[in-house]
Amino acid sequence: MPDITITTLQQMKQQGEKIAVLTSYDASFTRLIEKAGVEVLLVGDSLGMVIQGQESTLPVTVDEVVYHTQNVARARRKALIVADMPFMSYSSAAQALDTAARLMKEGGAQMVKLEGGATQLETVRQLVAHAVPVCAHLGLLPQSVHRLGGYRVQGRDEASAAVMKEDALALQQAGAQMLVLECVPAALAGEISQMLEIPVIGIGAGAACDGQVLVLYDMLGVASGDLPRFVKNFLLETGTIPAALAAYVQAVKDGSFPAAEQSF
Repeated sequence: MPDITITTLQQMKQQGEKIAVLTSYDASFTRLIEKAGVEVLLVGDSLGMVIQGQESTLPVTVDEVVYHTQNVARARRKALIVADMPFMSYSSAAQALDTAARLMKEGGAQMVKLEGGATQLETVRQLVAHAVPVCAHLGLLPQSVHRLGGYRVQGRDEASAAVMKEDALALQQAGAQMLVLECVPAALAGEISQMLEIPVIGIGAGAACDGQVLVLYDMLGVASGDLPRFVKNFLLETGTIPAALAAYVQAVKDGSFPAAEQSF
């Protein structure tokens, strides 16, 4: 099978085929995730919480994301690897280029992800100008959790929804080739997905997005604490990790996940 590229994902969007994305942080899970048919592996800064036991994603370093991306890249056969740019590792365009260079050259990432809207447009332009594929991230921004006052649904009122739509279009125009929407009302996420030409991946953003992503440990029910409302524990009804991964991919592909109870 040929490698999955951003062009592949673009074609899937155009053909109405849903894109399955999962986080991965090591070689063993990467093999299982790929075997289940996941198209995109996200080396998320969520590793701070699910692997390191941190209270947020903020303490995660570039070195740590490079290390986990290397682990994933060694096992990866065809899925697209996206690596998160950690908190304060892209506070200027120059710093973002340095971080992206490390994630791609040392880690083996094929795309980098950063959080934020209008404030990140120049950074996105600079990265794209230097041949770095960019995935943008709007809605709930885990790196801004303190500024947002906690993990809350974003874009509920007309004004903030309008800003999110403007930001999504501007990020696409700046050269972003994929967008993650987190904790966004399903109707708004669906509208943004239709507006944009680039693939839109949802997490807690309803079933109308072009694809879905979950944190691996969440969808296996092994994360500590209460699971967010938008998560489904796929291990509960399947019994084995390979079966849970396959069930997740199938549910994303047939549109049964997320259901109404996992949406806002």
